[in-house]
Amino acid sequence: MRDNAGTDEAEAAAALARAAGGAGVRRLVLMSSVRAMGDSTPLGIPFRSADPPQPRDAYGRGKLAIEKALQAATAATGLELVILRPPLVYGPGVKANFRALIRLVASGLPLPFAGIDNRRSLIFLDNLVDLVVRASIRPDTAGRVLLARDGVDLSTPELIRLLAAGLDRPARLFTLPSLGFAPLRSLPLLGPPIVRLTDSLQVDDSETRTALDWYPAVSPETALVATARFFRERS
Repeated sequence: MRDNAGTDEAEAAAALARAAGGAGVRRLVLMSSVRAMGDSTPLGIPFRSADPPQPRDAYGRGKLAIEKALQAATAATGLELVILRPPLVYGPGVKANFRALIRLVASGLPLPFAGIDNRRSLIFLDNLVDLVVRASIRPDTAGRVLLARDGVDLSTPELIRLLAAGLDRPARLFTLPSLGFAPLRSLPLLGPPIVRLTDSLQVDDSETRTALDWYPAVSPETALVATARFFRERS
């Protein structure tokens, strides 16, 4: 997302909030992104909702701009605002980078991630929908910024093994020394996915679970296998 595109979207979101307030709407739930906070975390040190946002790319800055525009607009209209910042959302029919990873695992090519010790927070679509429903109706969520994730954060090797199980294929993993990834991270096309697959990005959603009395009902083991199986059956 270009920065000016984010500004346009922020202005449109503010206009929508003003119109909603004028029409008598009581609450808006904004689906933002954890990328409004940043795109990586040190291993074992997750983002928390109170952490100051420090987005590093145009997409994250655009998401944060929309949040701020809606916060200002809803404060002026009396609307209740709930901001959700999920990590990567996946499920049957997932597109973009996650689908590309499934396709790569399905190809049977050996993948050099066996030695990667990272953790990524993800959220299954059904779990996120359940959370949105609760955020829409619980009176004590008004004004909150809520993080969310599946019940377990996964390393890249764990993620690949679960996808391989859903594809009914072996997980063909080997170890590439960390120094071997360094030159790849700076390549224009290959670099961004390598960074995502080797860095950590974790969120601490304990505040969300306590405030909403919520826990993700579907485990990542079940959800990832179902996602990969959907891909296998339609490929």
